[in-house]
Amino acid sequence: MNRRDAIAAGVAIAFTPLRAFAQQPGKVWRVGFLTFQSGPEDPPFKAFRDQLRQLGYAEGRNLSIEPRWAAGSDARLQEMVADLLRLKVDVIVTRSTTATAAARRATGIIPIVMAAAANPVGAGLIASLARPGGNITGLDLNSTEIAGKLLQLLREVLPKASRFGVLGYKGSAVMPLFNENLQAAARQMGVTLVERQVQEPAEIAGAIAQMQSARAQALIVQNTAFALDQRAHLIQLTMKHRLPAMFSNRAFVDAGGFISYAASIPEMYRRAAFYVDRIFRGANPADLPVEQPTKFDLVINLKTAKALGLTIPQSVLLRADEVIQ
Repeated sequence: MNRRDAIAAGVAIAFTPLRAFAQQPGKVWRVGFLTFQSGPEDPPFKAFRDQLRQLGYAEGRNLSIEPRWAAGSDARLQEMVADLLRLKVDVIVTRSTTATAAARRATGIIPIVMAAAANPVGAGLIASLARPGGNITGLDLNSTEIAGKLLQLLREVLPKASRFGVLGYKGSAVMPLFNENLQAAARQMGVTLVERQVQEPAEIAGAIAQMQSARAQALIVQNTAFALDQRAHLIQLTMKHRLPAMFSNRAFVDAGGFISYAASIPEMYRRAAFYVDRIFRGANPADLPVEQPTKFDLVINLKTAKALGLTIPQSVLLRADEVIQ
């Protein structure tokens, strides 16, 4: 049995119904939702709330959700974690590795469920996928391991391209591993990577201009909460510079970006609700295997491709899970 099969088996066992659910009459479960992004409510968060409702939790009756949006500020993120601890939440659900790390620094007791974190083992958040240990469990976004696939797909679309820009976030704990996997794929393909990292929105325009000046012919954007929060700005700049951009979150393509290859984030949030339910029923986060997505969707925005003057190879179009006209 390989690692992924073992994890899937563990998760299947973990989510079998419990015979004894320690009912607490009048108990209102309090969930803290912590993200590095800006509000307001977005589709993944809605999917999480909807799944909890289907599991029998009703806000105002036996459930209270306390969402906290840090709007890209590390200082604000720490303040929000402290606020959730003051509220004595029963569990903290985190979006992104950055938010998970902030919650972990603040508490080793309150259960933390990662709705979508990149490489939590490499970031030092958990001991292993099969047995995370500590107070953290949830879902691994698997975004670093697919870094090479992003480059491969972009090269298929642009077979003559030989220099690719890589835009990352300076505060990302997994950026080194993301780059390592990209560099390995680049060596195999015989292409060059031009990397720039940013930390503030005002730095994005300069970074993209620098990569284009370094003759980058296309761009790969690391999947971070920061990038997602800045997606409208990023898409505007890539179109201005006529740089075909690959993303690992389809929200970018829905917003007018060119192409994405990624797991379904709303589906991961629905899965996170099952983890919350299991913990409410008495499970120890340390014993709940961390789940990885097994299906990744290729989404292409043809309108954007035409605006960039690109013709998508038929071999790529046939493999696309969705084509936005």
